[in-house]
Amino acid sequence: MSSRGLAPAPPATNVVVYRNGDPFCHGRKFVVNRRQFLTFEAFLNEVTKSIHAPLAVRNLYTPRHGHRVAELGDLREGCQYVAAGFEKFKRLDYLNHGRKELRGTGNSRGVQLYVCGRCGNSVSWHALDCFSCSVFRNGDLLSPPFRLQLSKSTPLHWDTLLALLTAKTDPRSGAVSKLCRLDGTQVSAGEELLNGGYYVAVGAEEYKKLPYLELLVPRDPACRTLWYV
Repeated sequence: MSSRGLAPAPPATNVVVYRNGDPFCHGRKFVVNRRQFLTFEAFLNEVTKSIHAPLAVRNLYTPRHGHRVAELGDLREGCQYVAAGFEKFKRLDYLNHGRKELRGTGNSRGVQLYVCGRCGNSVSWHALDCFSCSVFRNGDLLSPPFRLQLSKSTPLHWDTLLALLTAKTDPRSGAVSKLCRLDGTQVSAGEELLNGGYYVAVGAEEYKKLPYLELLVPRDPACRTLWYV
């Protein structure tokens, strides 16, 4: 068959996909090629693996208004989307890589918690008036701690922080209900958090005293200061 009779392949589409409800996700870039992804479901399966989603991705939404994308042909070049399973779309400022906003839960006054984006050095953290700490998942000696960066100037609503930790850790035992120090003592207010400190996010189960720091963080003290995931 002559090459003149072949229809040109549709151009590839470049998109960025975020995890639903994850204010720390910086997004994963995808090149959507019709030769590679014959169906929309095949693309969703690839997204599930690439963004390490806790459950299979079955829906894509636009990041600002939460409009559902129904098929490959709806994807637009250079656009961003939010990947979700069967849960509802969660409104976050996915596109703002500096400060991300999570609206307070269970507070009629709409208390806001601002999470500062990852910065390249300590100078930029001070410029954003941020402080940071590292959080382990209770009983998990396979996953390294994640860096939690918060604003010093914005009042910290404790229930909102727990909701943020739940979205980040996705605990199997339910929502994060408390934050503990490495010795097991419980933190009860944001003012108790120390810059550069290490903590453990705990759900409904009891705190599990394990060698989190020794096994999951580099031994070099200098590396421990800069360690994050």
